[in-house]
Amino acid sequence: MAIELRVPTILRTYTGGAKAVTGEGTDLAAFIDDVNGNHPGLKERIVEGEPEELRRFVNVYVNDEDVRFTGGLKTEVKDGDVVVVLPAVAGG
Repeated sequence: MAIELRVPTILRTYTGGAKAVTGEGTDLAAFIDDVNGNHPGLKERIVEGEPEELRRFVNVYVNDEDVRFTGGLKTEVKDGDVVVVLPAVAGG
């Protein structure tokens, strides 16, 4: 069993159109690195800076929990978890 990443429409160009992809890792940072290995460019849309942090207008959830409150990129993940990426949408 693996960890599932649910990909929003705007990022599906990096996954060949797939709505969900899988990867492995012990924390969110390692998981994103693993997924990026198979889907280059995805990480740069989620993470930025040195030290690496989640982009300001990207919300990430592990099993419906906002990772900004559970450790950010250090949030632990395990087989069977579901990671959801939701870029913020603005308009008026």
